[in-house]
Amino acid sequence: MRRSCVAVAEVLQVVKENIRPGSSTMDLEHIAEEETKKRKARPAFKGYMGYPYCLCASVNSEVVHGMPSLKKVLRGGDIISIDFGVLLDGFYGDAAMTLPVGAVSDKAARLIDTTAASLEEAIKAAKEGGHLSDISYAVQSYVERRGFSVVREFVGHGIGRNLHEAPQVPNFGLPGRGIKLKAGMVLAIEPMINIGGSAVKVLDDGWTAVTVDGSLSAHFEHTVAITQSGPYVLSRP
Repeated sequence: MRRSCVAVAEVLQVVKENIRPGSSTMDLEHIAEEETKKRKARPAFKGYMGYPYCLCASVNSEVVHGMPSLKKVLRGGDIISIDFGVLLDGFYGDAAMTLPVGAVSDKAARLIDTTAASLEEAIKAAKEGGHLSDISYAVQSYVERRGFSVVREFVGHGIGRNLHEAPQVPNFGLPGRGIKLKAGMVLAIEPMINIGGSAVKVLDDGWTAVTVDGSLSAHFEHTVAITQSGPYVLSRP
């Protein structure tokens, strides 16, 4: 799985280097597809439940599953969340990041920083012998103390020979609940955080989820293995 996740990290890095005002999200899609081919991997999302693209590219109030488009051209001050996965040698890797497009508002920058930091808090809680909800609580408590809200309709997941496996990994909940974490488990932990309210809705395309109040949303994700010596972030570059 580390090999799969390294491919994910490398492709995301190339995509990151091409995020700038004037680029379309379809430009980023083409880059990701080409970079995936170079690594002899298969895009994890393309064809999954009918989804037609390699990337999920969600801009501003789009929370997750934004579909790449030539019409979606990035402007300075936007933020964009890129979610990407691959299948390589029979195993999946999955990761996501939110990035500023040029200079962004202080509040947007704080949203990005808080969401990234909440993922790091969740990773710290991914310890053998702990409970699944310890991860959930780590995200929620960190985020809400800083005045942001946690998306509840979408959650993280187990991952391995399938893209989505049990258990689901919510980003909210009380600690000390749910299954015990055991060495050998691998989880895709992915906080989705809004500046405004937590409510989201899915647009008519059947995929793109947006904040109901139109506020900005950020999304970070890593594939994390539970080991006897602590969490191992497989998708860390």
